[in-house]
Amino acid sequence: MKLIGIGDNGQSSLLPQYLEWIEESEVLVGGERMLSFFPNYRGEKVVIKGGLQTVVERLQKETRPTVVLASGDPLFFGIGSYLSKKINMEVYPYISSIQLAFAKMGESWQDAFVVSVHGRSMKGLAQKIDGKRKIALLTDRENNPNRLADYLLSFGMTEYRAFVAENLEGENEKTGWYELEEMRQHEFSSLNVVVLKKAAEGPVWPLGIEDREFSQRKPDKGLITKKEIRVLSLHALRLQKDSTVWDIGTCTGSIAIEAARLAPEGQVFAIEKNEPDLENFFQNQRKFRADITAIHGKAPDGLENFPDPDAIFIGGTGGEMADLIHVCCQRLKRGGRIVLNAATIENLYRANEAFAQAGYQTSIMHAQISRSKPILGMSRFVPLNPIYIITAERKEEMHE
Repeated sequence: MKLIGIGDNGQSSLLPQYLEWIEESEVLVGGERMLSFFPNYRGEKVVIKGGLQTVVERLQKETRPTVVLASGDPLFFGIGSYLSKKINMEVYPYISSIQLAFAKMGESWQDAFVVSVHGRSMKGLAQKIDGKRKIALLTDRENNPNRLADYLLSFGMTEYRAFVAENLEGENEKTGWYELEEMRQHEFSSLNVVVLKKAAEGPVWPLGIEDREFSQRKPDKGLITKKEIRVLSLHALRLQKDSTVWDIGTCTGSIAIEAARLAPEGQVFAIEKNEPDLENFFQNQRKFRADITAIHGKAPDGLENFPDPDAIFIGGTGGEMADLIHVCCQRLKRGGRIVLNAATIENLYRANEAFAQAGYQTSIMHAQISRSKPILGMSRFVPLNPIYIITAERKEEMHE
């Protein structure tokens, strides 16, 4: 069985040997557009529609010479990865749409960051691509260049220009450069590839964003996990680039935002009971280019809508500490960590007790931070409120 990549110019894109294999086969499998390139095919045509499972089951039983057609390089965000795991087949790729797009641009592409929003949600795209100099995006009918422009502009990513390549190698091929505002309004073919290129420098936000940069509650500012405590807490969470994170009592979103930037391939979910704080959160996530799922609610209610996490930060408990910790301990993935910030001795005691009852072991850091402040040409230290940083992990002897 053979899997052959094909271009939008149909039979013209295939080597003579590939055309011979197709002619000699008795079954030809592919999407409607691919099969339409072979109107005179004498064997049986099988159209791929919807999911691949039905096609796989049929191909696993097929004994006749069979060729499967796929667009471009079948192993590059294509069906080849899935099919080759299920069926013993030979793969013969064509040029990928990304290669063709960069060829039309006349630029190298080995340094490009490639991401697909074809059949996938754009959620989390902002932190994945922020700061990258070249980004190639595989789009689809819904996640088209117009919607992509809207998305990027909502996060202020105006330092990027876009190259859109439509119907590559087809009769209606068209390529061109667009500013994001232009791309938002232009009409494009549903078959396209978008390449973003940095035309100017954007903002840089290293770990430990200054507190003053965040939109906060007015007039009583200060309801934010301070920079130093934030960095220590994030370190305690031991985030990986693909971690799924919960931020409970997110308030301004400082922890959630920095977590999203540390885990750009993962997901961050936040919950906050105060609506005005949530409004500040939304302003902050747009400013710092962190696309996070945030809901209004009082945990543990609402957590059932989040996927199981690798890491949980608890900045506020809303008086439901025991129930909240119980739910978090039940949902945390094996090997995960929970970090809770407590400002009072009473909450420290309650948290430590609740973790022990759930079968978790804790380590506690008492952080007393002071910052220098100028006074009469000299400097003195002004202390921040001391914080207990509690890190909880599942005991090794626990079993599922």
